[in-house]
Amino acid sequence: MITIKSDLIHGPVIITMLRFAFPMILGNLLQQCYNIADTLIVGRFLGPEALAAVGSSFPLMTFLTSILLGLAMGSGTVFSIRFGQQDHLGLKEGILASFVLLSGVAVVLNLLIFVSMDWIIWFLRTPPELVPLMREYLTVIFTGIIGIFFYNFFASLLRSLGNSAVPLVFLAVSTCLNIILDLWFVAGLNRGVAGAAEATVISQYVSGIGIAIYTRIKFPELLQRSDKVRLRLHRIREITSFSALTCLQQSIMNFGILSVQGLVNSFGTTIMAAFAAAVKIDAFAYLPVQDFGNAFSIFIAQNFGAGKRERIQKGLRVAILFSLSFGMITSFCVFALAEPLMMIFIDANETAVIAEGVRYLRIEGTFYCLIAGLFLLYGFYRAIGKPGISVILTVVSLGTRVALAYILSTLPMFGVTGIWWSVPIGWLLADMLGVGYYLFKHKKQAV
Repeated sequence: MITIKSDLIHGPVIITMLRFAFPMILGNLLQQCYNIADTLIVGRFLGPEALAAVGSSFPLMTFLTSILLGLAMGSGTVFSIRFGQQDHLGLKEGILASFVLLSGVAVVLNLLIFVSMDWIIWFLRTPPELVPLMREYLTVIFTGIIGIFFYNFFASLLRSLGNSAVPLVFLAVSTCLNIILDLWFVAGLNRGVAGAAEATVISQYVSGIGIAIYTRIKFPELLQRSDKVRLRLHRIREITSFSALTCLQQSIMNFGILSVQGLVNSFGTTIMAAFAAAVKIDAFAYLPVQDFGNAFSIFIAQNFGAGKRERIQKGLRVAILFSLSFGMITSFCVFALAEPLMMIFIDANETAVIAEGVRYLRIEGTFYCLIAGLFLLYGFYRAIGKPGISVILTVVSLGTRVALAYILSTLPMFGVTGIWWSVPIGWLLADMLGVGYYLFKHKKQAV
């Protein structure tokens, strides 16, 4: 019998959802500090060229880790549904199947990455003068993939059962360690971009191994092998059916961003440096609504498994109100503070870099309500067992973004701003499709 008492199918909806979501939001804000620490320290101590190299590597690393993240999120949905149904055997066998699947993918990814290093750098259209810096950074940062797998798997497991606080604790420790090591390796030991990568990798393994040990000691019943708990083919298929589409969604999302990064790189070092700094601010600004969407998804999945349709409807209303309100407040803050935010990462003398970053932030920052709604739609359809709809919405959003970015950037009246404008247009089209599908298919079904 599983002794975990946390769940999302009882108690006041607003309090339950926000109490569960807050550690996830705070935790992933801390996760962004991994990248922000690299960007800030590299930009200040190593200059615009190193910042451009590290910044260009970020979408690539995000794309690769999104495969593991998508698999973990899909697995978490299955765990949440089984927990809501009180199907303890199904939960335990699902955990075993998911671990085997994700560990295999992590190993294969690691091997493929190092074999394809030169092709990856070519695909990103990296300027020749930045190739040595990027290769140096990527060679180190890719060694952290196994640590990322451990953290995301066990964090998704604990969150799917209603425990979002423990992943936060391990992430907080890891983030603090990352910042300390960044300063030591880059500013103290003069290890350059490799030092920034080494600090991140060490911190990733601390959080990954730490949360794995905690889960094994604290909740041994979740990971026990017995005559009843076995690796079964139908459990692997179930995990794969949820995880593959969620993984595909995450991969498409980040592959689109990666494709845009290659286009940005073609505009030279100034635009690359501006984008590297601005995209960190952008991601940090809308990350809370992204994580709220993930928390909302787990809430919906548990209640969907328990058959609590009225609670799902109430949770949906609460989530929409919270996400849209937060999006409007964040839009105002980013628009008003775009320049001082850029100057956190870029020296005040780099006026061209700052000006382009401000333009990016003021275009995207106006439309955070659109991305807030899109994250809710992703989470909702994933939770009710229709992750394919989330994939379609992602394809619409990212497909529009990539196509328009390449088209508009060639027009003299737009130039590089065409890349920036393509993003909110993609969000809008995906939102319209997701809401339209819900009103047509699901509202009458009370889910």
